[in-house]
This record gives sequence, C-alpha cells and structure tokens, in this order.
Amino acid sequence: MKILVTGAAGFIGFHTCLKLVKLGHEVYGIDNINNYYNPQLKFKRLNELGFKEPKSSLFNKEIQSYKYKSLRFSRVDLVDYKTINSIFKREQFEVVCNLAAQAGVRYSIENPKVYIDNNISGFLNILEGCRNNNVKHLVYASSSSVYGNNKKVPFETSDNVDFPISLYAATKKSNELMAHTYSHLYGYKTTGLRFFTVYGPWGRPDMAYYLFVEAIMNNQPIKIFNNGEMERDFTYIDDIVSGLTKVIEKNIDSREDYKIYNIGNNKRESLQDFITTIEEVIGKKAIKEMYPMQAGDVQSTWADVDELIKDYDYKPNTPIKKGLREFIKWYKMFTLKKTITAPIKNSPPC
Repeated sequence: MKILVTGAAGFIGFHTCLKLVKLGHEVYGIDNINNYYNPQLKFKRLNELGFKEPKSSLFNKEIQSYKYKSLRFSRVDLVDYKTINSIFKREQFEVVCNLAAQAGVRYSIENPKVYIDNNISGFLNILEGCRNNNVKHLVYASSSSVYGNNKKVPFETSDNVDFPISLYAATKKSNELMAHTYSHLYGYKTTGLRFFTVYGPWGRPDMAYYLFVEAIMNNQPIKIFNNGEMERDFTYIDDIVSGLTKVIEKNIDSREDYKIYNIGNNKRESLQDFITTIEEVIGKKAIKEMYPMQAGDVQSTWADVDELIKDYDYKPNTPIKKGLREFIKWYKMFTLKKTITAPIKNSPPC
C-alpha cells in the first residue's frame, strides 16, 4: 500500500512511519520541521528513519532513506498548496495519514494564528489533495481536547463536543467537521482518531511527563497544576501506533464514509500516581511546586475505546510503569549524546 504520512518528523508520525515500513508498505513522509520545540529532536528522529542532515533540512527536496528502500521524505509545509498538490498528483497515494498539526493547548492561547494556518488551512490542502487524486482513505489525528470540560466519563464519541475551551481544541473539532463535509460531498472515507495523552520514547519535550523526568533527574522542581487534582488517560506510543496502523490497513469499502474513534488506554490515571511511578522508576523523589489550573486545561480525560476494539481489535496493553520505564531508559541514552530541552516549560499533560 502506498501511504502519505504527514508530520513524519513528529513523535507519533516518526513511530508510524517506522511501523508502516516494517509492515511492508511504501511510505512518503512530509514535515515542515517547525521550531515549536527544538528542531534537533525532529532531525534526530529523521536520522533514525534514514534521512541525514543537511539533506533533510532542505525544503521541497525529496530524499530516499538509506535504511529503508520503501521510505522517502520531503520537508514541506502543509500550507504550501502548490507543492502539496504536486506531491499528491505525482505519487497517487492510496491512503493518507495526517498527523501534522500545530500542537499544544497553552501555546494556542499565546499564538492563535499559527493554529489557523497549520491546523485549518493545512488540513484543507490535505482534503483537497485526497479529493482530486482518488485517495481511498484519509486517516487523521483529532484530539481528546475536543471534549472540553465534559463531566461525563469515560468520554464517548457520541458525547457533545460543541464547547472547546482552547483554540487548539477548536481547530481539531473543525478538522472533524471539514472531514465530514468532504466525505459527504465527495464520497471518500475519512477516519478521525481522538488521541489521548500519548507518551513514550522520542516523545515531545514540551509534554509534562518529559518535563517531569527531566526535572527530577536534574534535581529541579516540577510544576503541578490544579494542585495535582488531575487525571489523564496516558497511552503508550506502541499501543497508539498499533491501533493507528490497524485503521490504515483494514479494508473499509463497506463502512460508512465518515467515522470518529477515541484512541487511548481505556483507563484514567491520577497525575499524582503518575508522578509517583516516575519517582519509583528513577529512584528519586520529585521537588513539587503546586499551582492552580491553567487556562485552557481540563481536569480529567478518559477514553471509551470500545468502538475501536470492536471494529479494529484494538488492544492497548502497556502498563504505566512499563511504559515509563521504556521512556526513561530512552531519555537516559538520548541525553548522554545531547540534551534536548523544550522552550515551553511545564506545560500541562494534555
């Protein structure tokens, strides 16, 4: 199967490219490699995929992986309609997996225009590329943030998501509406996956778990918001990618055109317990600083993934302690080579 993966240098995109290639698919990855966090981590991920600098840093230059014959990459911005359209027309993808987006709840409050450009205009270019080039299936990343301050748990896809509390969430809800419109008008399949807090090796350094580990190992205090009264459906990266690839690979000719699923660990963990587990794995106590809730954040997330289990045999099965052990093992090895720090410190675990 010939597959386009956008956001290929990102956390989930990197792991998805690696998995798809190992499953025997032909993969074309694109990413704009922005500076939301240190781009060197993104270039390191690309290097793991077989794309070396300086070639990987050049815009609109296709390069072949030196590790995988069925993997290519081009540094492209999703808002560049002409280049995106040219890639779609030339490659004739069967499936598109859109994981590119401007991430971050707090950052969306501080830099709203970036989210409209990347998450709305960029997504429109993907929808148009699919429409005009006979793409069979568009799989795209939505987010648990669309549930806003939903009080009912676990979150189900049938719950009302009309009240986002951050611009990031609003753009993700908009993506779902745009996908529904294109499925309805043009008859191609779209599947939105509402990701719940994803963690693991090669993760984003602006995420709370990364910041917590970094701070504890360096004897620095960690900031805990809402005085620690928070819960998250922490989901290990391997479980996410396993579910994502099942959605990509399955024949859905007989399915309705538009579908939304939650993809998470199917359980919630308290933030305090999560921090305690990090302390146990590292073997060191955290220095804790308590703060009130941040604007745009939510107190609890918990995914009902029964639909994904039923339709795709999705099986999240990585215990928190095992997942954190794998992340901390990677973090120690990675920081021996070069420390990567995030410009956005102590963001909430969204």
